[in-house]
Amino acid sequence: MIRPAVILGNMGRILLIIGVAMLSCLAWSIAYHENVTSSIALAAFLTIFTGLILVYVCPKKESINFKEGFLLVSLGWIVASTFGSLPFLLSGYLPSFADAWFETVSGFTTTGASVVQDVEVWPRGLLFWRSLTQWLGGMGIIALFLAIIAGMGARANQLFKAEVPGPISDKISPRIRETARKLWITYVIISLTCVITLCALGMDIFDALCHTFTTMATGGFSTKNASIGFYASPLIQWTLTLFMFIAGANFTLHFLAFKKRNPLAYLRDPEFKLYTGIVLLACFFVALSLNSQGIGTGWEETIRLASFQVLSIVTTTGFATADFNIWPNLAVGVLFMMMFVGGCAGSTGGSIKPGRYLIISLSTVNELKKMVHPKAVLPLRFGNRFLKESLLINVLQFFFLYMGFLALGTIVLAALGLDMWSSLTAAAACLGNIGPGFSRVGPTQNFAFIPDSGKYILSILMLVGRLEIYPILVLFLPEFWKE
Repeated sequence: MIRPAVILGNMGRILLIIGVAMLSCLAWSIAYHENVTSSIALAAFLTIFTGLILVYVCPKKESINFKEGFLLVSLGWIVASTFGSLPFLLSGYLPSFADAWFETVSGFTTTGASVVQDVEVWPRGLLFWRSLTQWLGGMGIIALFLAIIAGMGARANQLFKAEVPGPISDKISPRIRETARKLWITYVIISLTCVITLCALGMDIFDALCHTFTTMATGGFSTKNASIGFYASPLIQWTLTLFMFIAGANFTLHFLAFKKRNPLAYLRDPEFKLYTGIVLLACFFVALSLNSQGIGTGWEETIRLASFQVLSIVTTTGFATADFNIWPNLAVGVLFMMMFVGGCAGSTGGSIKPGRYLIISLSTVNELKKMVHPKAVLPLRFGNRFLKESLLINVLQFFFLYMGFLALGTIVLAALGLDMWSSLTAAAACLGNIGPGFSRVGPTQNFAFIPDSGKYILSILMLVGRLEIYPILVLFLPEFWKE
């Protein structure tokens, strides 16, 4: 049974978090005497006021049930994106709801696809909010909600698992609220380290904060039209490459390595080792391809260009230091394949995840061994865990659904007039929460030219990809709504 009061009360608490976050943007608008100060203040007021009304009308905090958990996760992201679009709408910088909602969904889901033609003329208050949506969405709105709000009951674990990406969910603590809190603290500490490093390398505090938000969230929004290509400093580019790699790894491993002083946790994690291997291999082939065409003034620049762009795509960040649309075919092919890899489970990255590929590979090896030894009992082992067959089925179902949504999105975009390559990579970029694709949606282009209907379709793909399909799809089952 779904209790509307429970859903509305918790939705109100989520809106309070979003509204308070909006207030932080006011400081920049006030400091720079921007004409959007009143718009941001009104957006924050409406969000907080709506949240207070919902909490007042439905004040009792009750444990949620199974159905309410799925509904709260899905509606939480949709409602947060809707209210999060208010600063863009009220300021008039994105007067179309389709554009404002697309930009906000792209922010919260850490996709980084944009309809903004010239970000450098935007006021700082709006740019800060645009980047902050990615940072909030990176570790997760619901995870932040769980870290702050107590009393969610036993189903809090379901909320956490529904939002945190990956086939396997790690818990630092038996209490899910404590796990969410520790992950957020780890996220904040690494983010502060990134801000300090960028400032030390010459980036001003505003740009350092915004780029840290979008790097740690693997989001990709920038305050510059040329993205990270604006900064000619090799040290800044190498620094962001490193932090993208960190953001694409499981944050549970970061917690264990630093808080528990157990750096061997990285070496014991099979997904992290596969993730690292894929990154190194992709960097090698892209660098080789670029060097063969004389791209880069020397090996350092060639390796830097290759490493930055590989990490940007594989972690689903979406930054750019060059127009990889015009790179050699081998480099483009490798980057396209990286769109379907993603960061590790428990990272802020999107897409399919290396862990899922590893589970299928291990299962395939097991089946081959059984052909040689038919009577052997060979459990499926993932690191120090033994996996159930149901998990393998879940992974295969996820692949099927992921490719189904990709195909559907591609067909719809092609029907709206996009060429097939643009349609395919736009759908892949939004479903995988990557940002830029290729051709007309490449790193030097944006999504502004797409019709409103296409923007809504891509926004839905972003939400489906960020929540890893099931929490959205289950709402369309008739059985879900039956008593």
